[in-house]
Amino acid sequence: MKSTFAQVRSYDRSVQLLMVNQFTINLGFYMLMPYLATHLAGPLGLAGWLVGLILGVRNFSQQGMFLVGGTLADRLGYKPMIITGLALRIVGFATLGLVDSVPALIAASAATGLAGALFNPATRAYLAADAGERRVEAFALFNVFYQAGILLGPLVGMVLTGVGFRVTCLAAAGIFAVLSVVQIRALPARRADDDTKTRPDGRRESVWSQWRSILANRPFMLFSLAMIGSYVMTFQVYLALPLEVRRLGGEGQFAAAAVAVLFAVSGLSTILGQTKVTAWCKARMAPGRALTWGLLTMGAAFLPLLLATALPVPDGGVGLWLLAAVPPALSALLLAVGTMIAYPFEMDTIVRLSGNRLVATHYGLYNTICGVGITLGNLLTGAALDAAREAGVPALPWTALLLLGLGCAGALHGLERAGRLAGPAAVARSEPATA
Repeated sequence: MKSTFAQVRSYDRSVQLLMVNQFTINLGFYMLMPYLATHLAGPLGLAGWLVGLILGVRNFSQQGMFLVGGTLADRLGYKPMIITGLALRIVGFATLGLVDSVPALIAASAATGLAGALFNPATRAYLAADAGERRVEAFALFNVFYQAGILLGPLVGMVLTGVGFRVTCLAAAGIFAVLSVVQIRALPARRADDDTKTRPDGRRESVWSQWRSILANRPFMLFSLAMIGSYVMTFQVYLALPLEVRRLGGEGQFAAAAVAVLFAVSGLSTILGQTKVTAWCKARMAPGRALTWGLLTMGAAFLPLLLATALPVPDGGVGLWLLAAVPPALSALLLAVGTMIAYPFEMDTIVRLSGNRLVATHYGLYNTICGVGITLGNLLTGAALDAAREAGVPALPWTALLLLGLGCAGALHGLERAGRLAGPAAVARSEPATA
């Protein structure tokens, strides 16, 4: 960890602030969100469909508005969008703890989602701009802070929620309030460093024109589609793996502990290993090859679960506990390793494919595409889990996810072989000069 902090100190103050910013955002978010559904269904007594609606509104308002948030960041500057997003989180989290009417809860949920759509693309574009040629290493460190917030947030939230859910909400809002003050005072103003906002005649390029140019960026769109599978696979730490633990281990304390181990394995491995993995990969392989190996590792993460389906299920005891806990934990570890390999190069590739032009908008559209893909992928994964249970074929979902990883890795390998991941500047340099 000392080497990690030493690397952080080697960056400009703005990059350091953005990393702390992301840790604090995830800390506050994961203090509250894992316990929101229980609060809505329990003390507030809302019907299941209303709980689903309120949670769905948050997800939809975030995924659906990423493109708008990225566009605003490119046009108005990164810092204003970060501050606005933090302010919306303050209002949204405080409201969730203070109100009990459904319309107010829906509005608060929408505000928390929109907040993420505003500051996420701006933060990543800002980090990419100020990290310069050290983007890959910066995004590796960024992921360490990101995962640390995810790991610590639920633990703090569990303690506070034991006192009262309102305390959790107000504490999360307070964290965002402090973070907002720090960002206002200490984060330097930063705008997109490109000339895309004006046309040759001096008039400002319209939003529609900018969006059309991004949609016409075929390498970027193909890359975005190829990477959807990575997000579907990593999300299974929250969906398929816990369900598998509970399918074999039941709903008791053992299953709860085993699920907690999944999250701990994922977060701790990233915190301890991300920078080392990135340094090793950068020294030995090109970005496209690293991405391919990352996706292959994610696909291979489902092999332990697939192999475990061939074993007889013990009636109980230590054997059942091991079968319920060990294969999912190995899968969570391999998913984390695959993400460690791919993530820094993924973020860097988006910048390169954008040609350093409208970077936040590219991040916004990328997040929207992957967010829609996660939703569809989870629906299909859920359907595969149901079909496997009904047909008595437990290997079905793990086979499908393994094939998804292989397919996405193959798509990335094809894009690399075709030179589609090099970015417009690199492609231009590789073309022969003409008279």
